Amino acid sequence: MHTFSSLLQKQQFSILIEHLTHLAPQPIMPYLAGYPCVMTLADRVHSDDDPAPVASAQHYPSEIEKILHFSGKDRDIKDFQNFLQQAQAEGLKNVLLLTGDKLKSHCFEEHRTRYLESVNAVMAAKAHGGFCIGVAFNPFKYRAAEKQAQYFKLHKKMKAGADYIITQLGYDLNALHELKDFMQQHDDHQPIFVCVMPLTLARAQFMRRAKVAGIVITDHMLAVLEQEKQQGLVDYAERRAALQIRICQHLGFAGVHLSACHQIAAQQRLETYINEYQALSLAKCEALWQQLWQINTGHEFIPDYAYSENQVTRKDYLKYQQLHLMHETVFASKIAKGVGRTLFKAPIWQNKVVARGLVQAEHVSKHSVVGCESCGQCRLAETLYICPETCPKGLANGPCGGTHGDLCEFGDRECIHSVKARLAQAVGQTDQLKQQLIPTVPIEVRGSSSWKNWYLT
Repeated sequence: MHTFSSLLQKQQFSILIEHLTHLAPQPIMPYLAGYPCVMTLADRVHSDDDPAPVASAQHYPSEIEKILHFSGKDRDIKDFQNFLQQAQAEGLKNVLLLTGDKLKSHCFEEHRTRYLESVNAVMAAKAHGGFCIGVAFNPFKYRAAEKQAQYFKLHKKMKAGADYIITQLGYDLNALHELKDFMQQHDDHQPIFVCVMPLTLARAQFMRRAKVAGIVITDHMLAVLEQEKQQGLVDYAERRAALQIRICQHLGFAGVHLSACHQIAAQQRLETYINEYQALSLAKCEALWQQLWQINTGHEFIPDYAYSENQVTRKDYLKYQQLHLMHETVFASKIAKGVGRTLFKAPIWQNKVVARGLVQAEHVSKHSVVGCESCGQCRLAETLYICPETCPKGLANGPCGGTHGDLCEFGDRECIHSVKARLAQAVGQTDQLKQQLIPTVPIEVRGSSSWKNWYLT
């Protein structure tokens, strides 16, 4: 039986078949159209209470290679450490680390839902050792800042130690070409798997209606699928999936991550079409792809936005300059560090009333300016003075994959990471958004004074 690590080492094109843990275990095909298969176990996709992938893995034979997903929603670093220990105890070493989409029971109140960011999970898994670490990436973004923010975070994920990459679900081949070009330009060699799903009209309508995070379903795509249903072309969804798999192999991707195709019967149908297209060149595969999707302009997969892209304002620029000057003067200089350390070593700060008053004073002075939530580990200097606590998921290292046209997945604000990307260009700090790995905030630190913590560490 092949192992996932050996497939990566041999650069052998393979298919990762996703299984949802709330469903009954399914038989596993070791090969699909000659491609070796590995099963992946998704984490809380159907509901917030889905069985854990580590537990579900026990329902399958040990010789079957598995990749465990870990979603950071409503979890902290200690939860992740427990996950790593459990996986290691079961002899499972392949993981896919995700920040996760919006928790269905997300809470905005005092005990707001927290998300363990994938960058921090990668760092922890790398430090633990013994794991083959995967990360997700969404190349299907169509606003300049939104796309740039995604690529900035991809830099961080690779720097943190990611061993392989899996893309979000999408159907725009141009975006996949851009991803390949990006990796070549930066001389990065992490294997990339493209997420593929046989897209039926029912699935497309559901994803559009439910606003599934990060997935683009355009009006053109829906029209094509509706037309196919009316004409009884029931096999076109699987034909397109087979074509996409062949195109990904031609383009030099490591393989595909196959979703919504966990049943043997569906895999066998897909296998038939893959075999049918085996002899086709890349040019012929792409021509047939364009024919099946009725592509004329090349913009059929790009969403129409009813609003224009935002720009960096003079106010944003001046705010950055003022806060940066304040940070360098009051916090970062050697003199300031020395004075602050002496001040906060005084016994008075051990008094609970005084300590609580300091936290309140810090919150009042910073909340109206940057949105401070008293995290106790201020990261403003690392995030261009745009507070990560103003992201509903509290992400500091970059965006999740669920943004849409610069808008947050939660739909009530612009994504702060798009704002950061634009500002970074304006002030010449793009390298900071690519290279600075920002540690997670321990739960026990929250609610304390970041001022005091800064000077005493």
